[in-house]
Amino acid sequence: MVTTDSYNDWQLPPKLARLKDIAYNLWWSWHPEARALFKEMDRTLWAETHHNPASLMRSCSPERLAQLAADAGFLSRVEAVISDFDAYMTTDQTWFAKSHPEMKGKSIGYFSAEFGVHNSLRIYSGGLGILAGDHCKSASDLGVPLVGVGFMYPEGYVVQKISSDGWQQNVYETVNWGVSPVRPVFNASGVRVVLDIPLGRGTIKVALWKVQVGRVPLYLMDTNVAGNSPLDREISGRLYGGDRSMRLRQEIILGIGGVRVLRALGVNPAV
Repeated sequence: MVTTDSYNDWQLPPKLARLKDIAYNLWWSWHPEARALFKEMDRTLWAETHHNPASLMRSCSPERLAQLAADAGFLSRVEAVISDFDAYMTTDQTWFAKSHPEMKGKSIGYFSAEFGVHNSLRIYSGGLGILAGDHCKSASDLGVPLVGVGFMYPEGYVVQKISSDGWQQNVYETVNWGVSPVRPVFNASGVRVVLDIPLGRGTIKVALWKVQVGRVPLYLMDTNVAGNSPLDREISGRLYGGDRSMRLRQEIILGIGGVRVLRALGVNPAV
C-alpha cells in the first residue's frame, strides 16, 4: 500500500507552481485552454504520458521548466488558466445553488463500480465508467454537491488484442499511482485513513484515495492493504475480475464500504 503522497515529492519553478494544483484536479480535462497549456509544455511528453499533466511535468527537464518560467507569453496563459480555475472553484453562483437553495450544505452520494473521467486515470472499462465520469463533470459544472465513491483498481483498463491464431486477448494495463492525478487520504494526524469494513464473518481493511473532479470529490477504495488476506487484497485488484464470488464481494464492499467511507469522512448524503 502506498503511504506517501506523490504530490509532495516533486516541485515546479515558483512561477509555475500552481500548475500542480490544476494537474491534480481533472477540471483541466474538459477545459480546452488548460489542455492546450499542458500540451505546449512538451508536445512529445504530452503524447507519451497519455495527456497526463502530472506525469508530463514530472518528466520535463529542469531546463525546459526554467525556459517556460522565463517565457512571458506562456506565463500570461498560465495566469489566465489559473484565474479561470480559481473562479470556477470558488464561485457560489452555480445553477444548483440558485435552483435548490434548500439543499445548501447537503450532499449526494454517487456510487459506481468504475469512473471514466479521463484516460490518464484508467480505472474504467466501458460505457458505465464513461457515464459515471460524465455525471461527475456535469455535476461539477452545475454545482450539484455530488460525492463519488468507487474502487482504486491497479488493473482497471483492458486493451483487447487479436492473437496470431485469431483469438481475442485481454491485456490489463497497470496504473502507476506515482504519476497519476490521485492522492492518498490522510487524517488530521497525518496517518493514512484505513477503515474496517464487515464482510461475512470477518472484516476487510480498506484504504482511501481521492481524485478531485472539478468541484466533485471522488473517493476510491483500495483493499491492497497489509492485514488483508491475498484473496481480500484482490477485491480492488481488477475491474470486473475474478469469478461470481469475487464480483459479489466487490459489490458488498462498494455498497456497505462506500457508506462507511462517507460516514468516516463526515459526509452524510441527503440522497
